[in-house]
Amino acid sequence: MDRTGCAIVGGGPAGMMLGLLLARAGVEVTVLEKHGDFLRDFRGDTVHAATIRLIDELGLGDSFRQLPQSRLNNVAIPIPGAGLVTFGDFASLKPPYNYIAMMPQWDFLNFLATEAAREPTFTLLMKHEATSLMFDGGRVAGVRYRTHDGREGALHADLVVATDGRHSVLRRAAGLKPTNYPVPFDTWWFRLPRHASEKGAVAGIVPAFRDREAMIALFRDDYYQMGYLAPKGADARIRAEGVERFRERVSGLRPDLADRVDSIRSLEDLHWLDVRLDRLPRWYVDGLLCIGDAAHAMSPVGGVGINLAIQDAVAAATRLAPALLRRQVGVKDLAAVERRRRMPTVVVQTVQRILHRVVFVPLFAGRTPGPPPALLFVLRHAPVVRRLMPRLVAFGPLPEHAPGFARR
Repeated sequence: MDRTGCAIVGGGPAGMMLGLLLARAGVEVTVLEKHGDFLRDFRGDTVHAATIRLIDELGLGDSFRQLPQSRLNNVAIPIPGAGLVTFGDFASLKPPYNYIAMMPQWDFLNFLATEAAREPTFTLLMKHEATSLMFDGGRVAGVRYRTHDGREGALHADLVVATDGRHSVLRRAAGLKPTNYPVPFDTWWFRLPRHASEKGAVAGIVPAFRDREAMIALFRDDYYQMGYLAPKGADARIRAEGVERFRERVSGLRPDLADRVDSIRSLEDLHWLDVRLDRLPRWYVDGLLCIGDAAHAMSPVGGVGINLAIQDAVAAATRLAPALLRRQVGVKDLAAVERRRRMPTVVVQTVQRILHRVVFVPLFAGRTPGPPPALLFVLRHAPVVRRLMPRLVAFGPLPEHAPGFARR
């Protein structure tokens, strides 16, 4: 194959959802994924209510619910002397979309890939790494790629969509430069064993806070995926202190898990995430559109990045499928996608930036051991906020619905 209607670079949630939707419209679509599978640790595990509703609209709800998963019903903050303060009670939302599904992202991506493969116009090329863009008279006309065995090739396309993440190769090749916003922390991901007696449904996520550090746990079948948060730029110090000191930090934050910190054999078991928050001033050039993290890298605060990326994909498919079928995708079409998705992106990133300033900056500066009292007072005593927060996390602003051509 050397030509397709739409070339999607990156087999993450946005890329796979966009591929499925466009294929259901009858568009010739090819997804290029540089890895050989989706089995990569330390990716987001949340499937939000807006995405679950979308899956139902696509006629895939029964199959989706058969996948191994647990339900997240709330997010709470432990406060010394006051117990848990819940700031996201999803049970307050209207059933059946009153929870967030927790499942390994590789299961979710395999699910989307399987369903997309049923469409005759869908192609998934694994172990194909996009290396550069091709141009024709100033317009993007396709991508060049390299396979795992070193073979190089070119794929011409009526439209290229970059869903290749916050370090997007295509974004850089197109000369698109994001505006960066300050982030006060980085995250170190690692595993801890999960005993058989601890398995079962997930009631909620409870972050742990201490002076200048925090931690969160996500649930897998037989282990916890742990995220340790510390001030940005602390990676060299953490590694210089050694594995025993890191085990002590984990035990201090989560004494209930201290009996298994020896499973952290060395600091090689830590996966450092350089947390970024940025946004492209413009998401497109003629022939190329960026969505998801390629257009707007999100902070992990709220865990909403995956949902926002999938909503981008739905908006893009809805607008672009008719133009792709006509093989007449213009700059106006790409601008329309950006206009629709810019407001939700700005709203979510603004909320994240506020939380960075009022929660994490004081925490990592040593001025407070947890969220500020004023914020906790609002969360506990402002009914409007208590109703708004679960919906903002579960659905986001301007949630999208499946286009008619994709429904079964």
